[in-house]
Amino acid sequence: MLPRSLSNFMNAFTSSDHTSYPFATTNRKDFKNLLSVYLDATLNPLLNENDFAQEGWRIGPANPGQKHEATSAVDPLVFKGVVYNEMKGQMSDASYLYYIMFQDHIIPAINNSGGDPRKMTDLTYADLKEFHARNYHPSNAKLFTYGNFPLADHIMEISRRLERFSRSRRDLEIKLPLDLSAGPLEHSVKGPIDPLVDNTTQYKTSTSWLMGDTSDVAESFALRIMSSLLLDGYGSPLYRDLIESGLGPDWSPNTGYDASGKVGIFSVGLIGVKGQDVRKVKENITTSLQKIRLGGFDHGKVDGLLHQAELGLRHNTANFGMGIMQRLQPGWFNGVNPLDMLAWNDTVNTFKANYARPGYLEDLLEKYLLNDKCLTFTMEPDEDYGAKLIEEENARLLGKLRSMGGESEARAQLIRKETELLEAQSKASTEDLSCLPSVHVSDIPRHMERKIVRDSETEDGVSVQWREASTNGLTYFRAINTLQGLPPELRMLMPLFTDSLMRLGTKDRTMEQLEDLIKLKTGGIAVSYHSTTSPHNIQKSTEGLSLSGYALDGNVSAMYELLGTIIQETDFEGPDAESRIRELLQSAANGALDAIAGAGHSYARRYTEAALTPQGLLNEQIGGLTQVQQTALLASRPPSEGLGDVLSKLKTIQRLALSSSSGFRTAITCGPEAVSRNSSDLGKFLSNLDRSPTIPSIECPEASTTMYDAKTFFPLPYQVYYSALSLPTVPFTHPASAPLQVLSQLLTHKHLHHEIREKGGAYGGGAYSRGLSGLFGFYSYRDPNPLNTFKIIQDAGRWARDKKWTEQDLEEAKLSVFQGVDAPESTSEEGMTRFLSGVDEDMEQRKREQLLDVKTQDVAEVAQTYLVDGMAKARVAVLGEEKDLFRSADGWSSRRLQLAQDMASEPVD
Repeated sequence: MLPRSLSNFMNAFTSSDHTSYPFATTNRKDFKNLLSVYLDATLNPLLNENDFAQEGWRIGPANPGQKHEATSAVDPLVFKGVVYNEMKGQMSDASYLYYIMFQDHIIPAINNSGGDPRKMTDLTYADLKEFHARNYHPSNAKLFTYGNFPLADHIMEISRRLERFSRSRRDLEIKLPLDLSAGPLEHSVKGPIDPLVDNTTQYKTSTSWLMGDTSDVAESFALRIMSSLLLDGYGSPLYRDLIESGLGPDWSPNTGYDASGKVGIFSVGLIGVKGQDVRKVKENITTSLQKIRLGGFDHGKVDGLLHQAELGLRHNTANFGMGIMQRLQPGWFNGVNPLDMLAWNDTVNTFKANYARPGYLEDLLEKYLLNDKCLTFTMEPDEDYGAKLIEEENARLLGKLRSMGGESEARAQLIRKETELLEAQSKASTEDLSCLPSVHVSDIPRHMERKIVRDSETEDGVSVQWREASTNGLTYFRAINTLQGLPPELRMLMPLFTDSLMRLGTKDRTMEQLEDLIKLKTGGIAVSYHSTTSPHNIQKSTEGLSLSGYALDGNVSAMYELLGTIIQETDFEGPDAESRIRELLQSAANGALDAIAGAGHSYARRYTEAALTPQGLLNEQIGGLTQVQQTALLASRPPSEGLGDVLSKLKTIQRLALSSSSGFRTAITCGPEAVSRNSSDLGKFLSNLDRSPTIPSIECPEASTTMYDAKTFFPLPYQVYYSALSLPTVPFTHPASAPLQVLSQLLTHKHLHHEIREKGGAYGGGAYSRGLSGLFGFYSYRDPNPLNTFKIIQDAGRWARDKKWTEQDLEEAKLSVFQGVDAPESTSEEGMTRFLSGVDEDMEQRKREQLLDVKTQDVAEVAQTYLVDGMAKARVAVLGEEKDLFRSADGWSSRRLQLAQDMASEPVD
């Protein structure tokens, strides 16, 4: 349905005790179509055996496209399957692995929501059919709708689809956690080593307590408040006593209050802990909680959290309905009345009444946390963990083959089945789908809905973009300060600089005091790096700093004051500055490998794009593997070397941050009634800017796109691969940009999905065309066979050029493009495309018309010009398990992410 819809969201989510199938669209006809198909697909699926083999697991030849003799051992037999490979990749994320093992232990009755590859191969096709028959019935389902389409229409369609079912048994079993009444309990498991972190700090450990019944919505809300007071922010007591004390650089993945089950669970833990400090973590938690019980909670902090809750309700977001659904769902399946959860004002008022009683939160802390009825869960590092997984998989495979009479006898049978599956997959790719409902390009308005913005200029010459809209009494502010000639050494430290602003504090105020003011006076403020490509030339880009925040109209001046304070007054010279900078670096380094495991194709893509355009290079330096490498090196720098050079550069960036240069511009979104006040407050804020900035001259080699090799492999401890291939194309305003966007959707839905996912077994794969950046690319995600994927990708241009596209093909591709073009916007984002990138609504309207007018011949021409002829300019990157696949003789260069102590050894080529 993806290419037959204008949906803004379509997916399926597996949880430990339920599965949800959400979709969202702003088109009424589309909603009716999707509701019909979703109900039919979930309640009446075909569930063919080939579906189980493709999506679940099977054993087959690693490269089935090659010709095989029945007795040949050239092509090894391997475990295959889309979800099998997905979860091999997911389990490579050490944070996820810790969390899922913790969940398995504290709630033994629940399922592993994604599936453990080691257990997955015990499942059979008959198991799948029985599971669906037992669970997928209206009596066991819950339905949720949100929006302004008539509810009566939904109910009629749902009733029509469900009327053939009779009442059946419901699964009313509530999965309860482990009984901790005999605690304290301890449990340890083995886990992988993180090569980007010091080998002596590889433990993860946490302590957990069971809380109250989550159907008591009022108490559960109070426990969330208590959890935030204990954990949130650099000034929180547990942060000070655990992380600031040096026991570990960041929280464990399960830290916080979890109310998704029948019984709430509160956990506190750390990653990056030394083996000898594991017991100290629990000791410090206990000591800290006892001190809090005696000293009590700060009333001002509670007021700040309630203020945040109020602003959250006023904040008009495009995904509000989806957020409500995701918030209600877990509790709904565990006996919590969803109407109770929606009675927000009643819940807050109940909390305020209870909190008025002295010691309310402190009594909850004592009731649930000041006892030894707890579980301490620890993951110990095992250098051989990855090797043991491979050994276990090989042994499991051998056992399966033996049960089939041995490998020789099994091979012929398995190759035959693989061939049958390939034939079925090929037929499916050309299957007649005319029975499926669809919206049409004719349903798309030719003219876009314009959002009126106006421009003004302050007395200081700073441009201001105004968007007047209904904002529920909120003002949204954004500013960009363009920095020209920024040296790479400063640019590479921009992420650390922006993190530092929310960590160090000033000479007059601690970060805790500033955090309290931010929560009391604003909905949040932020400073981040910004860069964008020119819509007219992909070889031109600008960069700088972005400032943003929102607040009640009456608190805007306080928001500006706080923004100015954290940027101009953050103290990089204080006695604790270096230790806190090191703390930030170590926290980032500890999470880097898991972040890559979660989005490895994005890291591969950024690396390839760095070789093609200036914007690609900036993105890689700020958020790519280059940034990961620098963070790991700085985090592992010995204390004896200090970070004086880093602090000096951070202070230089600080002097530039609010400079009143010709590139400083602002944007405000507010209600018409707040314009005058906002204009006055903004003028006062801008009058305090430093008016004489200069970019410092730093002697360092300017990074160049030519530094990046054509084909690069990064060996990382994952069981599957992530890959990308990127090509330069044309700017946003070029006529070829529109057919390139359509081509990317045609390739994804008509070719690459079938070849890379369905046949190749990767969890994801496709093509993209990013109109503003002027880049076209391909990717695969959790891919067992990236070299085969690249063969498909490299031939994709010729395939698209020679394909006889039908008008229906073109129609579906355009619908896919417009899912993004016409996606709903949050109020705060209206007008931001113009402000941030320079793409105004006239440009957007021209592009809209070009997209609607794309012809099949246009697609063939851009496929030839930019994919076939342009393939020589392509750059390729692969991340994953080190094997003898990426040889220098074949043009591959191999680069390792290293720690400082490893830099003596050269990268492997």
